[in-house]
Amino acid sequence: MATVKLIEYAQASPEVRAVYDDIMATRKIDAINNFWKALASHPPTLRRTWETLKSVMAPGALDPLTKEMVYLAVSATNGCDYCTASHTASARKQGMTDAMLGELMAVVGMANETNRLADGYQVEIDELFLRRD
Repeated sequence: MATVKLIEYAQASPEVRAVYDDIMATRKIDAINNFWKALASHPPTLRRTWETLKSVMAPGALDPLTKEMVYLAVSATNGCDYCTASHTASARKQGMTDAMLGELMAVVGMANETNRLADGYQVEIDELFLRRD
């Protein structure tokens, strides 16, 4: 259960509705999900988060599927069930297959394991990894 009241479109202030409208237009959807409804309890946070997310996830050097899969990997590692579900759905819309999801989760699991081992053993970083040539 959310720690704040979810703000539905019908009850939203004009400021919140403007952000909701932009989310729906940008994502080509007809409903606002609970994450945004929770953030709408504090409109400045809603607007800032949406504007930053929109900018980061916009077309760039990484394609949309790659961005969604990175977001999914980080969400899974951070243990955010909501974001894992949301970005799994988004990645699937961008073309992620079950095989790709399985491979991604294998990489995420392996990275987490080897990160913990390297930290646990306090492995010194190789000079080779620090060069930029």
